[in-house]
Amino acid sequence: MKVAVLGTGMVGQTIATKLASMQHSVMIGSRDRNNPKAKEWIGKVPKLSLGTFAEAAQFAEIIFICTLGTGTLPALKLAGEKSLASKILIDVSNPLDFSKNNQPSLFVCNTDSLAEQIQRIYPKTRVVKTLNTLNSKVMVNPSTLTGPHNLFLAGNDENAKQVVKAFLEDNFGWTPTSFIDLGDITGARSAEMLVMLWIRLWNTLQNPVFNYNIVTPT
Repeated sequence: MKVAVLGTGMVGQTIATKLASMQHSVMIGSRDRNNPKAKEWIGKVPKLSLGTFAEAAQFAEIIFICTLGTGTLPALKLAGEKSLASKILIDVSNPLDFSKNNQPSLFVCNTDSLAEQIQRIYPKTRVVKTLNTLNSKVMVNPSTLTGPHNLFLAGNDENAKQVVKAFLEDNFGWTPTSFIDLGDITGARSAEMLVMLWIRLWNTLQNPVFNYNIVTPT
């Protein structure tokens, strides 16, 4: 499958490298297709190529957006509405604002979410919010953690959510019982707000490699 990963940071690199190892053709989308650090990394990984956001979006059948939250909408604008239309967009980004003394806050929450903003701007794109509550190592290899743990997702398109579930099962090793469907795209509000707890836990545990296990009565 042809996959675009928009964003060249740690999350984008981890997802792209994993998908390339699963024999997908992966194009990394960057603002600058001549980004020297990205070119050096990509040159070491077969099945990876580098393009602009627009080139990557045009190339792909399925798209991951892995930019910093503040860069998500600008990156998608450069990708272009036509190239995003009808495609599944897996939104991994979080609306984190680090501008106030490096103490993170959310620049959108409660009554809206970054994923909802994407869906409003690109109504023909099939947006699925998932993977944003995890360290990238756990995203692509849930067996890093022992025992059951969960992955949340939200989106308006039921078929797109099923496709994403199957894709994450086949390529990253998630199991059908791992998923908790938060409903339509408004479910992204809670998933994005959960990242504040994740950051606090990271600081408390001094380790980012953990996840949530939702337990219900048997």
